[in-house]
Amino acid sequence: MTTNQSPKGHAILSGADSDSYRSLRRRPMSREERFKLGRSLRQQVSRDSMGDWKAPASRPDPVQQIKRSHEGRLDWLIPIRVGRMVASPYGFLRGTAVVMAEDVAHLPATGITPVICGDAHLGNFGFYASPERDLVIDLNDFDEAHPGAWEWDLRRLVASIWVAGRHTGASEAQCHASVASCVAAYRREVRYLANEPLLSRSYERIDVDRLHETTGDTALRGEIARAAKRARSRTSDRALPRFTTERGGRRCIVEEPPLITHVSEAEAERIAVALDEYLGTLASHWRRALGGYTLVDVAHKVVGVGSVGLRAYVALLEGSSADDVVFLQLKQARRSVLARFIHGDSAWHAHQGQRVVEYQQALQTVSDPLLGWTTVDGLQYYVRQFRNMKGTIALDALDAAALSDYAGIVGHLLGKGHARTSGASMIAGYVGSSDKLDKAMCRFAQAYADQTEADHETLVKAVARGVLPVEHGEQGAGKTAFRP
Repeated sequence: MTTNQSPKGHAILSGADSDSYRSLRRRPMSREERFKLGRSLRQQVSRDSMGDWKAPASRPDPVQQIKRSHEGRLDWLIPIRVGRMVASPYGFLRGTAVVMAEDVAHLPATGITPVICGDAHLGNFGFYASPERDLVIDLNDFDEAHPGAWEWDLRRLVASIWVAGRHTGASEAQCHASVASCVAAYRREVRYLANEPLLSRSYERIDVDRLHETTGDTALRGEIARAAKRARSRTSDRALPRFTTERGGRRCIVEEPPLITHVSEAEAERIAVALDEYLGTLASHWRRALGGYTLVDVAHKVVGVGSVGLRAYVALLEGSSADDVVFLQLKQARRSVLARFIHGDSAWHAHQGQRVVEYQQALQTVSDPLLGWTTVDGLQYYVRQFRNMKGTIALDALDAAALSDYAGIVGHLLGKGHARTSGASMIAGYVGSSDKLDKAMCRFAQAYADQTEADHETLVKAVARGVLPVEHGEQGAGKTAFRP
């Protein structure tokens, strides 16, 4: 075990199941020793203290933090990003990982630092295809992924559950039940995997069939079935007639300004060169398979909430026939919002696209085999399949009972992700088998939901004063604040 000090004075602990390289000739701490170490951390940071939230007098203004996060983004897309955040408190939460990172980094923490998602809100879980084309559910957004405090992910997740619950009309008691379900599931999964062999932790996953079988709530079972059906239809070949048209005997991507726009010939050529370089980051089989395709068109496509304004491209590739196609997505990757709060950040990846890819592979049980990274015009990107049976549960279709069940599923998935990377036994020792952490996180989630609503109102007033530009409507708010 190694111990360092974070900028906030908390010990940073990495156990034998650390993501860092180590000699196989050195015996690590035993599971029992790490469990006891985690349990002993309760003397430094009580589980009850995890529930405390009160905005400090020195808290940075959230609107100013948002404005700073716009630096380096495409100016003409900023109004769309702001429009999606002012649409609802949940939209605000989705778009302001930078605000919450600042808040949680100053709260009590155990110092146990696995690889974390960094933006583990309720909307960043969903379906996608495994390399075997099975439909699985897991964390599915890793732009902010980084080694960090496991509590940071859990805090963001429970806060998002409470905010989403209020948005869908759940009572405070129902929001409390959903958060408690999430935290209890997180604890159970971490404690279970902490007692499994190290390699066995890497095989644990949930596919759609297992999810359907283990879900008891009728409303959630129905939504899982609908979401899975939608996800299975989201493939490159089925996207062909919707996203493309034929002009002069050549297939091209259909524009939908301002969300989908073509790039200049010069920019398209630079992206083509970058995609050739990206091939070198793939495993040899997938490099050969994808190398048989030809790039035929590229367009810029606006995605998400937090990502709006960053460069994001869709590339259409054609294989052995006109209907043999692959859509790739290139997304600009910047330094994680967590990085400045982590001691020794300079030791991590210099290429932020590589960071996203490697930490995605660390947190997910199975990942897109076409994940890779590249550089365009000095900016760093990660690359993945654009249409890979991706889908999400429609949160606005869930009643209170279904939301509670789904909160348990995502808590399980977050615990699985953390346990795969580092510190599972220490986290398990700290969280324990009682509901003390559950109760504390419920207090935190409710208090931070209040904070999110207050911050959202601050943003709405700032927009009304003209401090930030906004574009309302479908391209601004999206069809619903819960859609990806």
